[in-house]
Amino acid sequence: MESQNSLGIYIARDTATAVCLRSRGKEGGDLSCFSVSTQGQEQPGFQTLAGLIAKGCTEREWKFTEAAVALDCAMFMQHSVHSGFSDPKQIASTVKFDTEEVLATDIANVALAFEVISSGQAAADLAVFTAERKILSDILSALQQYGFDPVTMEPDISCLSRFISRKAGSVEPQQAGTLFAALSRHSGYLIAPPAPAPEGSRKGITLRTFLVGPTQNRAELLSRELLVTIAMAGDIEPIKTIRVFDSAGAVDCQQLGEKLNTQAAVIDFYQAAGIEPQTPAEGTDPVDFAIAYGAALAHSEKGHTVDFRSDFSPFQGKKMRLQKALKAAAVSVTILLIAVGLYFQTQFFSVNRDRNNARSKFAKDYADVTLEKLPDNVTAKKAVADLEKLKRRIEAEKKGIGDKTSISSKLTLVLAAFKKCAAQTNLNISSITITSNDISITGDTPSPQNRQTFFETLRNNGLEILQERIDPPLQGRQKFGITISPKI
Repeated sequence: MESQNSLGIYIARDTATAVCLRSRGKEGGDLSCFSVSTQGQEQPGFQTLAGLIAKGCTEREWKFTEAAVALDCAMFMQHSVHSGFSDPKQIASTVKFDTEEVLATDIANVALAFEVISSGQAAADLAVFTAERKILSDILSALQQYGFDPVTMEPDISCLSRFISRKAGSVEPQQAGTLFAALSRHSGYLIAPPAPAPEGSRKGITLRTFLVGPTQNRAELLSRELLVTIAMAGDIEPIKTIRVFDSAGAVDCQQLGEKLNTQAAVIDFYQAAGIEPQTPAEGTDPVDFAIAYGAALAHSEKGHTVDFRSDFSPFQGKKMRLQKALKAAAVSVTILLIAVGLYFQTQFFSVNRDRNNARSKFAKDYADVTLEKLPDNVTAKKAVADLEKLKRRIEAEKKGIGDKTSISSKLTLVLAAFKKCAAQTNLNISSITITSNDISITGDTPSPQNRQTFFETLRNNGLEILQERIDPPLQGRQKFGITISPKI
C-alpha cells in the first residue's frame, strides 16, 4: 500500500541517493531509486541538494509516509567510549559526560548517537558518533523546506549494517565469522560480526568507517584496514570469510584473500536487494544505494537506533499529526454538542410556548377550580386533604353511616365494633367517655393478641386510634386505655 511506503535518503556533501521502498511486510517489497548531485550547479549546498531530491521524487510520483536520512561518514566522527553502566537508559543519560572526557572539549555544539559494542554486568563499550549541530540543522532545515521531515538521521555505517543484516542473508550463507567490506567512490565501510559473549554479557557488531581518496590505491587501503580490524580478533568473532564490494572494481578478491590468509568473495548489493543491476538510475553507486535502502528500513526498526536527531531535534511529526487530529476531533465534537443543545433548546421553547398558549386559552374556563383561586393561607397539600375528607364523608353517607362527627354516629361505630369482636376476644369494658371530638375507652382482655384483635376491629370499622396506653397486667388480664375518633 502506498500509505506504508518509506523513503531512505543518503546524503553526502554534494551528492544524494534516494530509495523508495514499497512495503509488503517486515522485509520490504518493490523499490526504485535515483541519485542527484550539485556538481555544476550555480549554488551548490544542502538547499540545492534538497531541491534536486524533491524534484526527483515528484518526477517519479513517489508517495510515502515517512522518510529517514543516512549521513555520509565525512559529516561525523566515531569514538570508542567506555561507560560505567550496562543499562541502555543509564548509558543514554551519561554518555555525553563520558564522551566529553574522551574528546576533552565542550560537547554542547555537537549532536551525539551511540551503539553498544559490548556490555557486561556493570559496564559497556560504546561506539559513539558525533556531528556538528549546525551541519545537521542545515540539512534538516533544507529538507523540511521541501516537505521532507525525516524520522531519523543516522550514520551511514549503521544504515549499511541494517541493510546487510536484513538483506544479505538472502544471498549469503549465514555463517559465523563473516566480515563485510564495502568501498564506495569516496568512503570505506567494515562491518565485523560480534564475538561469542560470556553469560550475563553481550557483544554487538563492530562498525568502522574510513575515507577513500581519489588517488589512493583502493586495494592496499582496504587490505590495511582489514588487517587492523582482524587484529581486533579478541573483541570480535574470528574472521573466517570476507565479503567485499568495490564500486570502482579495483579490488581483486583472490589476491586479497591470499594476502590475508582467508576466504574472500564478492557480494552483490543489487542481488541482495532483489533487483536487477539496470534498475537503479545511471550514476547510482551500489554502496550508496545499499545505505539509502538501509535508511528506508529504519521505520521498522525496533528498540534503540543510532539517531542524531533524537539528540539535537527530536522528531515530532507523528505527535503533531496526532495533536492536529485530536484538535480537529475536539472542534467537531464541540460543534456537534452545540448543535444538539440548540436543537433541544428549540424543542423546549416550542413545548413551553404551546403550554403557555394552552394555559392562557383555558385559564378563564377553569378559573373557578384552579389553585389560583385558593386563599393565600391554603396550600395545595391542605386542599388535597380537604378533598379526601369530603370524599370519605360522601362515601359514608352513601353507606348510611351519616355524619360521623355527631356523638350518636361515634357511639354507633363503637358499638358495632364491640359487637364484632366482644365474644372472640373476651373483652371487658371498664369505662367509655364520649366527647364531641373523640371517645376514650378503658378495659382489659385475657391476652395481648386479643387486645390487638380488638384494635384492628376498631380500625376496620371506620375508627382511628389517636392514643394508646397499655397498663401492667392484673390478675391475668391485659389492661389498656385508648382514645379513638371516626375517620373523616
